[in-house]
Amino acid sequence: MHHFMMFSLLVITGLQGSVESAGIRSERSIDRDYRSELTVPNGGSWGSWGRREMCPVGTYAAGFSLKVEDPINGDDTALNGIRLHCIQSSSHSHRSYSSVQSDVGSWGRWTDIKWCPSGFLASFQLRVESYQGNNDDTAANNILFRCSRGSFLKGGGTNWGDWGTWSERCEGKGICGLKTRIEVPQGAGDDTALNDVRMYCCD
Repeated sequence: MHHFMMFSLLVITGLQGSVESAGIRSERSIDRDYRSELTVPNGGSWGSWGRREMCPVGTYAAGFSLKVEDPINGDDTALNGIRLHCIQSSSHSHRSYSSVQSDVGSWGRWTDIKWCPSGFLASFQLRVESYQGNNDDTAANNILFRCSRGSFLKGGGTNWGDWGTWSERCEGKGICGLKTRIEVPQGAGDDTALNDVRMYCCD
């Protein structure tokens, strides 16, 4: 009886894991076809690129939120993560959406979502602090998006560094995915977390 109960528990646990994994796969489309990749020239160079994460097929990013560590008296990391919020191309409502993110740093908290009044995210600028020598490095600090119908959305990041140039503008309907470059925690070293990001455009 004991062995039967243990076997049943393992089967149930395994099924729950499969259902959760299937749910995660259905919420994003890692291999979704995209039309173009948007980059900016001023991203930081520390860390490694995470995997590309795409909005579900038929949806596009109409909003975003950021994971930001507020300034502290110590080793600041500033921008730690970017999350895209995707809606159906035919929808004018933000009530039903899917969220995708690539790799994320270890510090900070998520800001409220900022939505395009209409349309989808179409291009971006990144605010990045250059190498500080023996002082504290933070790398990427904030992001600014332009929506496909002309509105601008500025993230709630920090103010260190300078804004770079705009990325190319989406030739397709809008941004549909992203990939981030994250430096893992450095222990006693200087942490920077998010350094750079690439966005993907879909028809």
